[in-house]
Amino acid sequence: MSKYFYPLVDNPFSDDDIAEGIKVLKSKQLTISKKTINFEKDFSSSLKSKHSLMVNSGSSANLLALQCLINPYRKNRLKKGDEVIIPTLCWSTSLWPIIQSNLKPVFVDINPLTLNIDEKEIEKKINKKTKAILLVHVLGNSCDMEQIMRIKKKYNLILIEDTCESLGSKYKNKFLGTFGEFSSFSFYSSHQISSGEGGMICCKDRIDYNIIKSLRSHGWSRGTSFENTIYKKNKKLDKRFIFFNSGYNLRPTEVSAAIGHNQFKRLDKFIKIRNINRKKIISNVLKNYILNKKMDFYYENKNVLPSWFGLSIKILAKEKKYKDKVIKNLEKNGIETRPIISGNFADQPAAKKYKLTNKQKFPNTDLVYENSFFIGLPSKIITNQYLRKIISVFEKSFR
Repeated sequence: MSKYFYPLVDNPFSDDDIAEGIKVLKSKQLTISKKTINFEKDFSSSLKSKHSLMVNSGSSANLLALQCLINPYRKNRLKKGDEVIIPTLCWSTSLWPIIQSNLKPVFVDINPLTLNIDEKEIEKKINKKTKAILLVHVLGNSCDMEQIMRIKKKYNLILIEDTCESLGSKYKNKFLGTFGEFSSFSFYSSHQISSGEGGMICCKDRIDYNIIKSLRSHGWSRGTSFENTIYKKNKKLDKRFIFFNSGYNLRPTEVSAAIGHNQFKRLDKFIKIRNINRKKIISNVLKNYILNKKMDFYYENKNVLPSWFGLSIKILAKEKKYKDKVIKNLEKNGIETRPIISGNFADQPAAKKYKLTNKQKFPNTDLVYENSFFIGLPSKIITNQYLRKIISVFEKSFR
């Protein structure tokens, strides 16, 4: 039993979700089949994305995007040492696929008001080796995509959107994850929808789609548009097991696809409820004469319809000394907390071990780490009694 009365995530699975998973188990078709394919088709159709492939995590989706960019079957593939711009406020597996692909990450500081990359700082880091930007849409919010697309066009850059935390968010009524050449989504248990573990990668180009399809499944040609052409040149081999590319096993199970697809059908409902809960908590904090002087929140960027899955909180500057105390007290009193992603990744020991920065300073990301954290947003409406308890714990935590 959880020690939290207000956990980061409530039980994500409905009886219908569980029933869908059981159906698959009883069918004995556990590897990629109709459930996965149908989910991929529905995902593409709903988001208006050209191609979608389900994988076993959002992290795997990021890896496949970067590995596709350096793949020898891709025209104009990236070369060793080419640079990819990435915000300092990121998850580890947004960053490491860049390095694992022999590319060079270039950190850019964030906008402290939105938690997303500071678009004004990007152009300062662009040079002849810059080939791509990897965005991270943080906690359901969006970057200023108008500025991002202007920069992309001006410098002819590839755009990868890490949308693992922002499924369902829109910028100017266009879904995040549909602006760039590639995008990643996560169905981890605390995200907008869950399949336990799982993710989706989307792309626009048909060749990229087929490269990713082979990379996802061992590097074989099966199910790709290359299949027949490659077989004609290798007829002595079993057509089902021709390996023409490098590859991994990053495939999902049919169980996770069935559950994830069932949850995806309720995404709009989840977004609506979480937005209601968010407004309730913010409204009650701002009306509270103790709390409204000590804490505030992060709000959506201009032109954004956000899909929040967490409530990001900032301790006001004069109260920064209370952050650790507040978090300790919230945890002690049953409200689960998390830092904003991993904080400034340039400060992580792995970044220092691999010499990813030259003692550069990222003051905005540092500030966010020093004074901010987030709590969950339930997918069920918060009752007034429950809300009073949350506010009471916050009050105690600042004393």
